[in-house]
Amino acid sequence: MAQYTGSLLMFIGDIFRWLFIKKRNFKSVMREIAFIGVDSMLLASVIAFFIGIIIAFQTAYQLKQLSSEIYIASLVGLSLVRELGPVITALIVAARSGASITAGIGSMKISEQVDALEAFAVNPIDYLVVPKFLALLLCMPLLVLYADFLGILGGYLVGALKFGIPMHFYFRLTFDSIKIKDLMTGLIKGVCFGGVIAFISCYEGFRPFSSTDVSKSVTNSVVRSFLLIVIFDCILTAVFYFL
Repeated sequence: MAQYTGSLLMFIGDIFRWLFIKKRNFKSVMREIAFIGVDSMLLASVIAFFIGIIIAFQTAYQLKQLSSEIYIASLVGLSLVRELGPVITALIVAARSGASITAGIGSMKISEQVDALEAFAVNPIDYLVVPKFLALLLCMPLLVLYADFLGILGGYLVGALKFGIPMHFYFRLTFDSIKIKDLMTGLIKGVCFGGVIAFISCYEGFRPFSSTDVSKSVTNSVVRSFLLIVIFDCILTAVFYFL
């Protein structure tokens, strides 16, 4: 574990070093944004929408006993913006895009394409990793906002169809309950989770030495990304609670 952590930290240091010492070609970043962000929107949409419906039903079950169903809007909005939106989105991206990144880099490594880049004096971290890192940092906050909105929309459907809450009243309650701090909390979590996914998925991609190791690296990438997302979420939640 100590060796893994040390080599991962050195890998992260190399990413930041290449990030700042060279002018960036944003065409490669845009390609990664299309793959990581745009291609993840459908899956994020479906899951976020139904998560909003589930939260609304679960909160309604408790609030109905207090005749306070009107507070569904506030609870759904805050739960999504502060916590569930960033975490669910990060888990989706880690499972879909992170696994694909690891498999892609791992395949290049065992087929000696990474060695070919080095032979042509192209640094693999600069060429393969930094664009993915930047794309994840840019995509994650936008995907979080998108997931938050669709989750709130799912909650509204429950409030409207089950309890007859008017649209303008539901969304007014939602946006009155969400403060700037709540919104920034979710966005900062999204950026941090994007960094975690980039670091782990790319690092695991450089580890395979044979074709049988690629599947193991993909599994390790997803599992370790999930674990670190939850750990960092706990840490960030505690930090923002005391701020």
